[in-house]
Amino acid sequence: MNESSSEITPMRQPLVPLATLIGRERRNDRHSIKYGHSALAKKGEDYFFIITDCVRIPENPSSVFSVFAIFDGHNGVSAAIYTKENLLSHVMSAIPEGIDREEWLQALPRAMVAGFVKADIEFQRRGETSGTTATFVVIDGLTVTVASVGDSRCILDVQGGVVSLLTVDHRLEENVEERERVTASGGEVGRHVYGGTEVGPLRCWPGGLCLSRSIGDMDVGEFIVPIPHVKQVKLSNSGGRLIIASDGIWDALSSEMAAKACRGLRAELAAKLVVKEALRSRGLKDDTTCIVVDIIPPQHCCIPPTPRPKQNKFRSLILAKRFHTLINKSTNKRSSIGVVELFEEGSAVLVERLGNNISSNTNSGLLRCAVCQAGETPTDGLPVNSGPFSPSSKPCEGPFLCTNCLRKKDAMEGKRST
Repeated sequence: MNESSSEITPMRQPLVPLATLIGRERRNDRHSIKYGHSALAKKGEDYFFIITDCVRIPENPSSVFSVFAIFDGHNGVSAAIYTKENLLSHVMSAIPEGIDREEWLQALPRAMVAGFVKADIEFQRRGETSGTTATFVVIDGLTVTVASVGDSRCILDVQGGVVSLLTVDHRLEENVEERERVTASGGEVGRHVYGGTEVGPLRCWPGGLCLSRSIGDMDVGEFIVPIPHVKQVKLSNSGGRLIIASDGIWDALSSEMAAKACRGLRAELAAKLVVKEALRSRGLKDDTTCIVVDIIPPQHCCIPPTPRPKQNKFRSLILAKRFHTLINKSTNKRSSIGVVELFEEGSAVLVERLGNNISSNTNSGLLRCAVCQAGETPTDGLPVNSGPFSPSSKPCEGPFLCTNCLRKKDAMEGKRST
């Protein structure tokens, strides 16, 4: 859906080295995560997961990170269920082992791209035609990394009421760049025609999907790609609030409206209020799922006071608002730097998203595919920017893709059909 230019605040600031930001974070106590979720079903195709005890290093609690994700299925639930059950493992398998936290955070955006594409390839092998959006959020300390395809959305609300989009809506109706990409790759974009009149949103043909990116959807053209938009930001010491929701929320509420509706309330109540506000505004016309995540400074890890059973709702809201105001006054003094954008990329060209490193297994002589992590001999697959490969040739630039993933890449670029 469209956003007014005054609503979303871009976060273009001078880049700060990630190591510097991590050092600042280490000098502060670790922030806590509080979350809540709420959902109402219309079709029963929304799925989500919340995992707060992932670790980068096995049996090392200091390496913990959290993952929140929403999957809005269409044409059935199979793609949403598969992606819910497998996307995290696909992403983690694409991150090299034995690296430190700074390197891990830098590798995460590329791993997200590989994980999304692998999920799409593996699901399409099942021969099922359903598809899903995916909004996948990783929180490690104060660093938030978001990958998304489709029109589920993640927004960031920070101190002072500044609301920022961490995702891009891949709707053909609003996204001109995606329309141009789809048509350039061989797809057709148009509306349903009923009685000689065009009706409804812009869709991609064949298939009639109104999204330009998704996981699954093997019955539409390969120009509907699973390559996610990825954004990584570093929050200030005052933390912030994330609202992750399916389009059942965003078709009813703007980003600013959703953030404003639940400010001052603890996460669990906030999620319920956002869903309630969307229902009041538009009615239940679609599955509606919302996750609210608060990243809270260590000195304020308590939650707003819980009202007594007989306390009326008005007094409950007043107490919560006072608590929120108290935190804001205190964190004003503690915040030494604003939200910093570390990374953002939305290109649908796979080779631009995977880097140039060619990973190999020196013991077996196999090269590891940058997407599915499968090992192949150099003569089976090729670095994507190479010419004919021979043992005597110079090292080639570009990530190595196995035969299957290379075929997928070419299909997404309109070079061949799978």
